[in-house]
Amino acid sequence: MAHTIARRWRALGLTLLVCSLGPARAVAQSAPTLVYGTPEDAGMSASVVDAALSIYEEAVDRGDLVGAVVLVARNGTVVLHEAIGMSDPANGVPMARNSLFQMASNTKPVVATAIGMMAADGRLNPTEPVATHFPEWDNEQAGHITPELLLSHTSGFRISSLFLPGMEEGTDLVAEARRFGEVGAEVEPGAYSYSNPGYNTLGALLEHLSGEELEAHLDRVLYTPLGMDDSYNYRADHPLDGKRDRLGPMFYQRDDDGQWIPGQAYTIPFSRASGGMISTAWDYAVFLQAMLNGGAYADTRLVSEEMVALMTRDHVEGAEGYGFGWGVPDGYGGWGSGPGYFGHSGSDGTDAFADPETGLVALVFTQTPNGRPPFSRFRELVKLAIEPGD
Repeated sequence: MAHTIARRWRALGLTLLVCSLGPARAVAQSAPTLVYGTPEDAGMSASVVDAALSIYEEAVDRGDLVGAVVLVARNGTVVLHEAIGMSDPANGVPMARNSLFQMASNTKPVVATAIGMMAADGRLNPTEPVATHFPEWDNEQAGHITPELLLSHTSGFRISSLFLPGMEEGTDLVAEARRFGEVGAEVEPGAYSYSNPGYNTLGALLEHLSGEELEAHLDRVLYTPLGMDDSYNYRADHPLDGKRDRLGPMFYQRDDDGQWIPGQAYTIPFSRASGGMISTAWDYAVFLQAMLNGGAYADTRLVSEEMVALMTRDHVEGAEGYGFGWGVPDGYGGWGSGPGYFGHSGSDGTDAFADPETGLVALVFTQTPNGRPPFSRFRELVKLAIEPGD
């Protein structure tokens, strides 16, 4: 498995390095950006788009969800962007199109993109062991693990928690990732097993090699260049630039009367890479549109088209009905939609996907992870909304 991945990387390496001259590079021709329009402008049926929205309106009305923000775009034309229900019912705060959400594992594709940028710029070799940077990994259990294995969840890690127990006061992401090396892989690399510690290690590599904290690095190389002004990487007591009132509580469970109970905020004292991103539907749609554009948005190129292809390609060999790229499940099962789709979901209630073949970007953000979000049906209707021949 590792040798096959290394061959893939080497085959693309020269092109990637030639095409990648540093983060946030200007592009010769402006890439498509998101603009509001009508379904007809995008070759979609307005009535079917309305039907896709209605299934979430009905879910909120039934109490399956507290609220949601729904966004659909095709070929850069935003045909649907609506807020439904409440963000904070106890304080009478309705959901808004610019409401902030806890993104959970939707953070991973962003981190994977930053890793791809660093690799393309020659500062990180995805096939070199993590032990090259963290000596604590230089042992029999962890010495074989590479960033590329971590990206595709095939490292052999079987650590079930976000971080190991026994965090010391004043610790940080790099210190905690170094500790993972002392545990290492439980099985041989190659088999897929979703790993939050693997992605926290990738975030630690970004910090270690850039000399910046994770949020500062992502803001410099990705959020600011893309105009994602409402995107952050959360830690306990994060000020969010004074936007905390736009981040409603989470609703994980109901009381005895069936009413949703507000949950607790994050308590980890540093930004992590397995989750923790805070964003809006618009910001995350911009990120997905950049990936659909082959790594560019407006006048900014993040990565080359070849790098995007590498990131969204299936890197899990021999898995039945499932595929996983660099941080994004692809259409072989990640979304259950057929080849070509890529995207991610988050355990706090966010879902998003993009389809290079049809130019679709579609996402629904909620803060009710244990509700009943009808995302599969929503996705089907969005696809059906494309008019024949368009």
